Amino acid sequence: MAYLTIQDETATGSVLNRLELEITQETLTVRELIAQRVQQEVEAYNARQSGVFTGLVQPTASERVLNGFRLRQPKPIDAEEQLYKALEGFQQNGYFVLVNDRQVESLDEEVWLGTGATASFIKLTPLVGG
Repeated sequence: MAYLTIQDETATGSVLNRLELEITQETLTVRELIAQRVQQEVEAYNARQSGVFTGLVQPTASERVLNGFRLRQPKPIDAEEQLYKALEGFQQNGYFVLVNDRQVESLDEEVWLGTGATASFIKLTPLVGG
């Protein structure tokens, strides 16, 4: 099993969040990459259900805080709704993705994520989901 370094960045290059995504394959589509990332973020939050959610998409009924989003009422986050909003955000240019310093264009594009690979998610607009 390998780990992929993911960074969330602003359009000006400021790093908002950095995480290590556990991956099982060296080649994934962008859709699968986003799905694995969202699933891992939601699972980590739902396991503790407290504190700040640090993820790609802002959960519904949450407020933005310094390093993420705080749910108004602590509850499990819906991974399916988060994924839907994340995929929609990509298609509507709410953010773009660089894999190994190359911008990917489509959710169905295959990318290499082997040893030393990196992925940057450049957020252009806030995303709100489940």
